[in-house]
Order: sequence, then structure tokens, then C-alpha cells
Amino acid sequence: MNFSTIRRENNKVIILAQTRLPSEEKYLELDDYRDVIEAIKCLDVRGAPAIGIAAAYGMALAVEQTGRTEAEFINEVANCFKDSRPTAVNLFRAVDRMLSRFRQLPNNDEPAVLEALWSEAEAIHEEDRRMCRQIGIHGAELINDGDTILTHCNAGALATGGTGTALGVIYTAVEQGKRVRVYADETRPLLQGARLTVWELMRAGIEVTLICDNTAGMLMKEGGIDHVIVGADRIARNGDFANKIGTYSIAVLAGYHKVPFYVAAPASTFDDQTDSGEQIVIEERSAEEVVEGFGDRTAPAETKVYSPAFDVTPFELVNCFITDKGIKPGGRKD
Repeated sequence: MNFSTIRRENNKVIILAQTRLPSEEKYLELDDYRDVIEAIKCLDVRGAPAIGIAAAYGMALAVEQTGRTEAEFINEVANCFKDSRPTAVNLFRAVDRMLSRFRQLPNNDEPAVLEALWSEAEAIHEEDRRMCRQIGIHGAELINDGDTILTHCNAGALATGGTGTALGVIYTAVEQGKRVRVYADETRPLLQGARLTVWELMRAGIEVTLICDNTAGMLMKEGGIDHVIVGADRIARNGDFANKIGTYSIAVLAGYHKVPFYVAAPASTFDDQTDSGEQIVIEERSAEEVVEGFGDRTAPAETKVYSPAFDVTPFELVNCFITDKGIKPGGRKD
């Protein structure tokens, strides 16, 4: 990749502002942990693995910025990061891991705390790079030369610390010399597919065609899709999973049309503490993102809006999970 989504640079956290894409490639140089929290909330950094990495760097930055190492302060910062977005389990795992590392240290030794937290955040980032690579290797086994893949939202390098989950499979297949064509759902209401996935794939030289979300069913009916690959923000113990709103509809369509439906996610996205999809907390976004998403009002004033950021797809609609540990079977048996 010739861009970086997130990185540490000396005492700053550098984030590619995804709300500016595709028109502007702007990097935010953040030296205040509260700005990292805001970047997560406003989707300047998004994607389950990426927001976990951002939160880890943000917790180290909080100590760098304030010099405070008392447990009460660190716990307060951790809770602020956890509250920034409630659905993605990777965020909670990263924050809890940073807390665990902090609790192993003498909290009156600021240099030791600072070094340990930066080191732990960088380790989380590097582990995600490796997990993405393994997901790509395992998933590419499912892809044949000449296949056409549908994906929803963005589960690429912009959403992770590496090459991506769903898109990581595509990148690896292309590296192996396979000819792959991609259809990208626009992914309403904030158009992550149009703005981000298409931007990524075009930069990588991969053939991609943008479609409206409601075109996917027709394409499947026409036989134009060989596989659907999506990412995930949280996978419950029973295999139900949360992903960007609209994923459930695509899974139903894929099942009806007998198109294989795959979920690409690292082991860290599997949440054994959540029994089923019914227990996954679904974030609801503001009405403005629907009726004034890009500055122009598209609905009458005072229109009522219901805008969940994610939906839950049941295990029975998944053919398999592509993980860094290998392929795990889903509940769909056709």
C-alpha cells in the first residue's frame, strides 16, 4: 500500500482523515488523546481493527500529553475510548490490553509507563498487520482466476493496520496472479464503499465497479457474482456477526441466489463473551448523516430517521469465516 491509515510519529498519532476521501488525502497530526477519540467518533478513522489500534495509540498519547499515570486517570481515558463506538469488539480488546499492560507497571514511574504503553500499542498494530496477511493467504484459496467478488462497506487497508480483511483476500489473490473483478456497494448513508473501497482498489490497480446498494440482488440474479466477502465488527459465540448496515440484506440475497457468502475477520473479532447477535449493542448514528450526509438536505425538515450503523447477520447465512487461523465453517450448507 502506498498510504498509511494510522501510525505513530514521535509523540503524535498520524491518521488519514477518511471523511475527506476521495477528494482530499489529508493526514491529521494528533497530539491530544481527546482528538483521537473525536476522530473515532466522527469516522476519520473507522473499521474495527483500525479503531482498536487508534485507541491503543491514544491511550499512550494521553500519558505523553499529560504526564499523568495514576490509575484513576488511565481508567477514565480507557472508558472514554470505549464509549466512542460501542459495536466493534476490537476497540474493547485493544483498550483492555492497554489497561492490562499498565497494571503490570509501577504507576509512579512515568518514563516506564510511557515506554510500555507506546510499545504495547505498536505491538497491537504489528499483530494486526500479520493477521491481515494470514487472512489474505487463507481467503485467496477460495478465489479462482477470473472470479467476480461483491463487497460491502470498506474492509481494506483503510479499516485495519495491514492490507485489510475482505480486501486483503482480494489483494492476495491478485498477488498470486489471479484475475479478479470487484463490485463495491456504495454503502449508504456515508458511502464508505464509494468513497473508500473504490479509492483503495483503484490505487491498487484492481478492476472495480461501483453499484448502488440495491443493485446487488439483480447482479446475483444475472449470475454476475461468484462470491460475497465482507468484514465484521463483532462475531458472537454462536456465529452471528455485526457488520455495516446492509450486510444482512446482502447475506439474504446471497443465500437465495446460492452465491457463497464469506466473512473475513481476525480472531480478535470473535467475542466469546457475547452469546448471540441479539446481545450485540448496535450503534445508532445521527439523523443528519441520512438527511444531510454531504451538505445538501435530501429529506423534508423534521423527518424522522432511524439510522443504525450496523446490522446483525445470523450464522445460518454464512458459508465460512476467513480468519488468520484458517477457514472456519459457517452455518450455510448449500
